[in-house]
Formats: sequence, C-alpha cells, structure tokens
Amino acid sequence: MAEEAITTPAGGTTPRFEMRGIRKAFGATVAVDNVDLSVAAGEVCAIVGQNGAGKSTLMGILAGALRPDSGSMLLDGTPYRPANPLEARRAGVAMIYQELSLAPHLSVAENILLGMEPARLGLLRRSEMRQVASTVLTRLGHPEIAVDAPAGSLSPAGQQLVEIARALAVGCGVLVLDEPTSSLSNADARRLFAVVHDLKRSGHAIVYISHFLEEVKDVADRIVVLRDGKVAGGGSAGALAPSEIVKLMVGRSVDALYPRSPRSAGEPVLEVENFGWSGATFTLRRGEIVGIAGLLGAGRTRLLRQLFGLEDVRSGRVRIAAWSGATDSRLHVAPRRRWREGMGFLSEDRTSEGLAASLSVADNLTMTDLETFGPGPFVLPGRQQRAAGGWMERLGIKASDARQPVGELSGGNQQKVALARLLHHDVDVFVLDEPTRGIDVASKAQIYALIDGLVASAPGGRPRAVLMVSSYVPELLGLCDRIAVMHRGRLGAPRPTADLTEHDLVLAATGSGDAA
Repeated sequence: MAEEAITTPAGGTTPRFEMRGIRKAFGATVAVDNVDLSVAAGEVCAIVGQNGAGKSTLMGILAGALRPDSGSMLLDGTPYRPANPLEARRAGVAMIYQELSLAPHLSVAENILLGMEPARLGLLRRSEMRQVASTVLTRLGHPEIAVDAPAGSLSPAGQQLVEIARALAVGCGVLVLDEPTSSLSNADARRLFAVVHDLKRSGHAIVYISHFLEEVKDVADRIVVLRDGKVAGGGSAGALAPSEIVKLMVGRSVDALYPRSPRSAGEPVLEVENFGWSGATFTLRRGEIVGIAGLLGAGRTRLLRQLFGLEDVRSGRVRIAAWSGATDSRLHVAPRRRWREGMGFLSEDRTSEGLAASLSVADNLTMTDLETFGPGPFVLPGRQQRAAGGWMERLGIKASDARQPVGELSGGNQQKVALARLLHHDVDVFVLDEPTRGIDVASKAQIYALIDGLVASAPGGRPRAVLMVSSYVPELLGLCDRIAVMHRGRLGAPRPTADLTEHDLVLAATGSGDAA
C-alpha cells in the first residue's frame, strides 16, 4: 500500500490537520523522521507502534508540547505552529494524556475552564463557569457529573470525561487520546467508545493511540503504524488483521503471541483457604498459571497485596511450600518474609511502586537479594553489575549497561527488570499484577514468553508457579491453565481455561453469569 494512502484520509476528504515532513531529534536520537500524517473531520485515526516508535513525540508536536526540527503543519488549511499547549488548545487542538492532568482539589467546572475562566472586573463568573461545564458534559452524554464536585472525587472514567470536556469547552476540533482505556474497566471503556463515536459524528478529527489492537480495530477508521520514527504502513482498520499490524510494528512476524510450552501441574506451592474478606479458596500448583479476572475495583489487586503481606488480613489460612520444603500458615507477615519463603510480587504500578526510577538497572534488579555481592554488609559494584548483566542478556533487556537509571528505559524493558528481580531472588511463586500494562505488543510477546518459560516442563528444570491478575481477557485465556473470576470482592473457584470463553468471563465479572 502506498504511503500516501496510509497517512491521508480516504476518499479525498479534506484534512482537518496535516503534518508534512515532520522531523524531531533529541541529541543523536531521531525520534520522528520525515513523517507525513493528516486526519479528516469526522475520522478516527489510530496510531500504533512499539514504545519508542515516535507516537508520543509526533503527537506532542501536534499538541504544541514540542517544536519540530523541520517540517510544516496545517490546521483547516492554514499554517499552524503552536508555541505551547495552551496556544494549541486555543487553536482547536487538544491532547489527553494517559496520565491525566487535573487539579484534584478544584471543582469539575474549575478544571474544565482552567486557564480560560470567564471573568469580569477581575472576578470569576462562577455561574457562567458552571453553565458552560454543565452544557459540555451534557453534550458528552454525562449530565450526571456534578460540576461543583471536586475532580479528585470522580472515578478514573469520570476524570477522563472532564479532560475531554475541557477540550470541547474551547472549541476543540482535533482531539488526541493517548492510551485512554489503560485505567478503565471494560464498561467504562465501552462508554468512552460511545463518546468517541459521538465526537466523530459531530465532525471532530480524532487521533487514538493504544496498545490494544482489538480496541483499535473497533474504534478507528484507519490505522497508521510507526516504527523507529517512520511510517511503516497501515490502512483501513477493518482490512488489517492484528498479525499484519504486529508485523508492521516489529518489522517481522510474531507467530505465537501466546506461547504454550509443555506443562505439567505438580505439587501445591500455594494453598489459600477462606482468605480475608474475599473468601478466596484455591490451590496453585508448580508448573501452572492461574489467572484472576474481574472488573476494576472488584478487589483483585487487594487480594494479591494481602497475600504478599502488603495489606492486613484477619481471617483464613495460607500455606506456602517452596522448593526448600518450608511451609507457612501465618496471615500477618511482612513482604520480606514472603521473599524468604519463595514468593515474589510484581506491582501493577511499576512507576511509583514497582521500581525505583532514579536507581540503576542493577540496583533495581538485585535489591531484594544482595548477600552474594560482597563480604558481610558490603556490596561490590563489579559483582552486582556482572550479575545484573547476566539477567539483562538472558531477558533481552535493552539498556546502555547495568548502571543506566531504570527510569530511562522503555516500559517493556522496565517490566523485564521487575520480572528479572523475581528470577534473581529465585522465587517459586510469582504473583503478577497486570504484568503487561502500558507496554507495546512486541514487548508483551516477550513478557508472555518469559511467563510461559517459568512454568514450562524441562528435563532437570524446576517449574515455577504463577498467579496473575489481568484486565485483558485475551491475555488470561492465552496464558493461563485455570482462571478464577472476582466479582464485588468475592473470588470464584478457578476453572480450566479450556472450558471458558471471553464471553463467559465478562458475564461472570459483571455478575451476569456463573462462569467461575
């Protein structure tokens, strides 16, 4: 397919915005290299690519957050070169980032009109602010959001709607959504899709960035794939198969997204009985992956944190049988005890909890087990870095070396560092909370292969056991041997994945079925 057909609207439609020959470098790194892109009024164009492909840089230029080194832009046929995001918003271009930028202590109305408040003689016209905010929220189909409520009191979906309302309040004609469903439940995501379709019908040009390919195919009219800062291809969303999109993203075919090595469930390594307020009762065996499905807020993360000793629990029984044969039935334990017993935990929030961004890859990878790196309490950097380098090579972690700050790595490589820490500690029970959240498809494929390898049967090997939470149902069905569903804080019994479908799991998660 010709690049012109990929990067411009179909059918000769007049573009709402055009980007021509855009280039942006950061030092010696070229982030965007001679990219052309245009989107028409009433069109949803999805931009996909691996982390570091140039998506955020390109859209940052469109939204006024970055200046291009070369190239030009047109907005509704006139030259467009915003000096900053506020100037871009006033021109009609708004970008809503994955990390929302609301002032949580201010009201919904104050957030929607922030920086553009109507005033007279230096005094805010608050009644007009409330009226404008109410009108925009009604236009979005959500008049139930109270304009006087603190923005921080809203759900993630509600806060996202406030961000969109802020864009519409200034007459936005171009809207960029960056990973808009990463923190939303399935129901909230569907409501967002309805809002996107309404905006499309009203003539907005929408750029949609997401790692979820099924989602992209549902919501977008056209897909543009970036790779290494350039347009790699694309086309009609309906005509492109997910495998074709992945191939364009990585430059090669990813044949088995969900690998399945030979597995054989062995002896129990984790037994949970009537645990806490969830009443969880299940057994996790060596050589298997058990998944937990459910909606956001159902209690899945809380259950994992309680098992690892990060939150208190007052009832039930837990038994851990690590390779050394040690067992445990205590409820009130510290995480360091769980580490010693052979359990490792991967947090869903790698940015603020799972990793220390300012520390090196070596420090993050080895911090729970430093005993082998020096005499007594001392750590010899050379030994530590050699050990970290071995794990980096084994897991394919891309970094300049083990001394590089982990915060400088891509999301996929950060997640590999977090997993490598569990491997370095030599745990038997891997407790993984949203192990692929916020990383691209190619990195997901690598993480899936790592997880599959943990439980694989191999001569002379020691299969581990994995308990994982994921909001992405295809991921659970593709990786897990058994799946349990949590609904309103109660965990159902795990069932064989072969007996379940995506429809079954969604029904059970919403309380409309009995799949688990």
